Amino acid sequence: MRKKEQKKVLVTGGAGFLGSHLCERLINEGHFVICVDNFFTGKKENIDHLSSCSNFNLIKHDICKPLHLDVDEVYNFACPASPVHYQMDPIQTTKTSVLGSMNMLDLAVSNKAKVLQASTSEVYGDPKLHPQEESYWGNVNPTGLRSCYDEGKRCAETLFFDYWREYQIPIKVVRIFNTYGPRMQPNDGRVVSNFIVQALKNQPITIYGSGEQTRSFCYVSDLIGGICAMMKSDYSAIGPINLGNPDEFRIIDLAEKILSLTDSKSPIITLPLPSDDPQKRKPNIQRAKELLKWSPKTSIDEGLLATIKYFDQILSLEQDSISS
Repeated sequence: MRKKEQKKVLVTGGAGFLGSHLCERLINEGHFVICVDNFFTGKKENIDHLSSCSNFNLIKHDICKPLHLDVDEVYNFACPASPVHYQMDPIQTTKTSVLGSMNMLDLAVSNKAKVLQASTSEVYGDPKLHPQEESYWGNVNPTGLRSCYDEGKRCAETLFFDYWREYQIPIKVVRIFNTYGPRMQPNDGRVVSNFIVQALKNQPITIYGSGEQTRSFCYVSDLIGGICAMMKSDYSAIGPINLGNPDEFRIIDLAEKILSLTDSKSPIITLPLPSDDPQKRKPNIQRAKELLKWSPKTSIDEGLLATIKYFDQILSLEQDSISS
């Protein structure tokens, strides 16, 4: 029997980078967590340490197909999030955002459950407004290589607000900016994981474009704190709300910082910029500060050192496996 204050919580994409950290946080808070993942990009190793918990259950399932469960809350995190992965099967990526969101919203309606959509800063595209605030409609290419993810997430937001208007279910929509930390995949193509793995292997650091383009990097525990604060917030705080770190870095500066922290001898090389790659990315988080009393606390050096330690362990295990 569940305790009165214990919620039954569904986390889709729960074996992924962000989803696994969220599952861990919710379990530590005493909730019963159902992790759903089809393992297209999620990894069982990310949640192995949770398998012995009595308040954790894993279901292998693709949310493009309906799911019938008794739950109090739904966190919809299912969708490949790195360009390497979401461009691998772009049609499936769009289906996950659109059909998957509809299925989770239908589940929320049937349970009268609160449901949170993990949206993304990519809904702003290559922005003409800087920093980006929630009222900005974005500058997105609807037919490019990134469109399956960008437009899929935009459509998911539309669905969330239409379900809210039609069924009056409690929705939450957060727009997640670049996040990093342990459990990122070494081959996911994201800038932090790319640079760290290359630096630890003393391979060339590959910068796409001039390196003058900017990003803002939020450490994973800070981001998860913002997600949980959003779900616990008052009914009126439906979003969308930006969650990210407003400290902005040029990509070239990030590369040099990682080289310094790893004491790497890797040279820096430049390659052509991918299609539709945003030139600037920085969140305006004033709404999160006001409505959620949230802002990131982890410094870039502190977060990178923890992430470097994680990747160093992963690469060492890989090397030991090859040697044996």
